[in-house]
Amino acid sequence: MKAIAAILDPGAATTRLEQIDLPTPEPGARDVLVKVAAVAVNPVDYKVRDGMAPGDRRILGWDAAGVVQQVGPAVRGFTPGDRVWYAGSIARDGAYAAFQAVDERLVSHMPTSLPFDQAAALPLTAITAWEILFDRFRVHLAPPTRRQSILVIGGAGGVGSMLVQLAARVANLRVIATASRPESARWVREHGAHHVIDPRADWREQLDALEVDSVDYVASLTASGEHAGKSADLLSPHGAFCLIDDPERFDVGVFKRKSIAIHWELMFTRSLYETPDMHEQGRLLQRVAQLVDDGVLRSTLNAPVRDLGVDALEAAHLEARAGTAVGKRVLRVTLD
Repeated sequence: MKAIAAILDPGAATTRLEQIDLPTPEPGARDVLVKVAAVAVNPVDYKVRDGMAPGDRRILGWDAAGVVQQVGPAVRGFTPGDRVWYAGSIARDGAYAAFQAVDERLVSHMPTSLPFDQAAALPLTAITAWEILFDRFRVHLAPPTRRQSILVIGGAGGVGSMLVQLAARVANLRVIATASRPESARWVREHGAHHVIDPRADWREQLDALEVDSVDYVASLTASGEHAGKSADLLSPHGAFCLIDDPERFDVGVFKRKSIAIHWELMFTRSLYETPDMHEQGRLLQRVAQLVDDGVLRSTLNAPVRDLGVDALEAAHLEARAGTAVGKRVLRVTLD
């Protein structure tokens, strides 16, 4: 089969992308072999790429939709011909390839109402957003005596676009999102944000204007080290803060006075350690698929879909590094 690989040659300073030929993967006992139809681009792609050692070769891309071709002997929930979506595991090869073997516990049937390209935009970010809300913040355990609120820092990105939807339409939170440009502010409002603030202006003044004294949760999806102090100021006592990025410096001390819980979210933790509840990722994706088919959630695809190739992928990685994209970018897989 054909695949697009990231390669770091010995002595080279940076990786390069190259189309290569590989044997089609053989599914393990609990694997489904998927013919990949579409794959989304995420920051994890260039982060893994940047962490490669000289001589390494990696197939990146962990956010895909496609059709099951073959199943392992222990697989019970899928059969050839099923349309599926998943994020997979960064411990294994990704979806920048014609075929990918994925553990069935990480897979679900994709929404029947979406084509492959729109479906591929969602799995990784939906899992991340879901785990922030329901595994880290445990909003479903919150007392129903008052409507709680969440501040989403970076609301127009891939994870933010799903988090805003889930928080407003599933968790019934009052959602405030940061957005710095008119197009990103419009995007987050269309996806369910009740209020939008400019991250470059004074946060306290903007929330005072909205008659918001404090928020119960802060989901920090970008520049978390920079925003820690401001977040602590806005959070209610006994509130919760969750980050997904990798700040060079992060001061946890600013949260102590209010007894604020601090969480880190990495949606690959279950697959990296094959935790006993690894199957929960497949289950939550099935719930998200139903919410999409019910019209509660929508795809976050927000750019023309190009065919997967070296040039298209390099351009997508450059855009991801810039951090300016609104919504998600998806590539159509036409490799054999």
